[in-house]
Amino acid sequence: MTLRILTMVAAAGLAVATTAPARAQFFFKSPDLRGQPVDGSEPGIVGQPMPGATPEELKAAVAWNLRAALNVAALQCHEFAPQLLTVPNYNHLIKDHEAELASQYAVLGKYFARVNKTPKAGQAELDRFGTRVYSGFSTVGAQLTFCQTAGDVAHMAVFTPRGSFTTLAQERLRQLRNSLVLSGEQRFPWGFNPPPPARLPRFEDICWRKEQWNVKTCGAYVSPFA
Repeated sequence: MTLRILTMVAAAGLAVATTAPARAQFFFKSPDLRGQPVDGSEPGIVGQPMPGATPEELKAAVAWNLRAALNVAALQCHEFAPQLLTVPNYNHLIKDHEAELASQYAVLGKYFARVNKTPKAGQAELDRFGTRVYSGFSTVGAQLTFCQTAGDVAHMAVFTPRGSFTTLAQERLRQLRNSLVLSGEQRFPWGFNPPPPARLPRFEDICWRKEQWNVKTCGAYVSPFA
């Protein structure tokens, strides 16, 4: 093999390596799930209505929703897609953003204490809020899009400066919510919806004469590839 051919083979191998899908890429072309930043007042974005909540309390709910989503992803995505690193990234971000998350949880606690008659009732509502948030991110049908999105957001959270986790949550929570809706391959639109089967012609003997279609008896021939 000449040097020129060896060089061409090596270049081709490099091209294949550099154009291979990124890790955690489940589709040839992933669906675009990006959304506008949120402040927590949008319907459904924090899991349940929070009547009378201040902007700071809504921000706390947004932050806690992101934490819950990434926690669910660590539990739900690790087994079938360990390359997403959902568990180690979640553990790292929890440690790195511990102070901010504790502060936002305290803000949430004060909201539920304020809008309920007794401290016990407030704590019970806070617990129910947490349960609803966690269950709201559990998915089976949209597991690929959710895990891929959560893996990307968790990776970003690891490199988000301390004190900015809530800002990240405001920027990416809409995308995580969008990822819970079943969505598939974008390069090939039939990804989750296969094309209809070919329309086969009739096979009765009366429709054929010496392997020729009998137009007079059975009408115009319909090609299965039409």
